[in-house]
Amino acid sequence: MNLTNESYIIMISGKNSIEFYYRDKRGWYKVSTRGRKFPAIAEQILNHVLPAVAGIKPNVSIKVEHYEDPGKRVLVSPRGVETI
Repeated sequence: MNLTNESYIIMISGKNSIEFYYRDKRGWYKVSTRGRKFPAIAEQILNHVLPAVAGIKPNVSIKVEHYEDPGKRVLVSPRGVETI
């Protein structure tokens, strides 16, 4: 079973937004609601993930998806499906 960071996608969704966080060989990335991709560091990701996990932000949910083959990860957003 592949349990490396590269095998997960973190999805944070709010009332009108959805953001994705994932890691590849070059580092962590954030994909915004508009589909724009930004480099990120682990601390930035924790700053977004922890309030959602703790339930501090109302109407925000978090979902983590696991992919055995990181090459088959997909982002499913209102803009469509994208393979990363």
